[in-house]
Amino acid sequence: MKPSTRFAILLERFFTQRLMQQRQASTHTIASYRDTFKMLLQYAQRQLHKPPSSIELTDMDAPLIAAFLDDLESTRGVTARTRNLRLTAVHSFFRFASYDAPDHAAQIERVLAIPAKKFDRALVPFLNRAEVDALLAAPDQQHWSGRRDHALMLLAVQTGLRLSELTGLLRDDVHLGTGSHVRVIGKGRKERCTPMSKATRAVMAAWLREPVLTVDQPVFPNAHGGALSAHGVHYLLAKHVATAAQRCPSLKHKRVSPHVLRHTTAMDLLQAGVEQSVIALWLGHASIETTQIYLDADLELKERMLAMTAPPGGKPGRYRPDDSLLAFLKGL
Repeated sequence: MKPSTRFAILLERFFTQRLMQQRQASTHTIASYRDTFKMLLQYAQRQLHKPPSSIELTDMDAPLIAAFLDDLESTRGVTARTRNLRLTAVHSFFRFASYDAPDHAAQIERVLAIPAKKFDRALVPFLNRAEVDALLAAPDQQHWSGRRDHALMLLAVQTGLRLSELTGLLRDDVHLGTGSHVRVIGKGRKERCTPMSKATRAVMAAWLREPVLTVDQPVFPNAHGGALSAHGVHYLLAKHVATAAQRCPSLKHKRVSPHVLRHTTAMDLLQAGVEQSVIALWLGHASIETTQIYLDADLELKERMLAMTAPPGGKPGRYRPDDSLLAFLKGL
């Protein structure tokens, strides 16, 4: 194997053999890893003055990878969380490369030693019931697109489906009979079924009676019968949030994304008294620890817990001003 092409061959095998054949990674994961290496190769090309196909494995050392990650933050303005996702893709490739390039073990070990960056974890954003009602009332259901958007948002906020699960939903995945539910293949290629409420079932039944635009169209198609893109869902959601904000002003101060609707589902379940383990199953979390973020964000639950306890008593003290000279010294 020629040294000048070794990295290119390893990278192609990483995608075709490791991700597609062995791990059977989702299209979302493959797309994310693809974008990472496109940006990495473009950065390496600028730094090394080599075309990507001529870059050697030895060129991809730890200093270059670390500089690339720093460049993502400084130039592209990505968050620490996104930086860590890009590093995860790089680490995955180098673990694969360690089996085929043992002579580069020291270099690979240094790349794998690059740590993830710590970041502050903000409380998860979610919508309250008044905000959800205003959002669902925003689409004009006199039009086809309004009925589609209303059904999509209702299903999203009631089932907690991920964005990719919503856009990839097919008609055979929606069951409207006894025990109505939607069936999806989520992260890790895990199948799960999520029940629908009576209101959601009625809306979905009415929506699925709409004339189809194409034979194999998804449940929520675009105007041409194809699948809605992630950008398309973000666009329609932002449009309806702007309309709903006129009725519910608190929405003006919230950034509402499809994932915020998923968070809203989890918070509704938590506030209704559903156990944390059940919420994890409902949302398709790989670990129950992931669901802990909703406990952290639920202020109402904490207030109810406080009301059930007997907090220690306290007595307010009386303010006494310091001596003028001590106050002067403290102010220095």
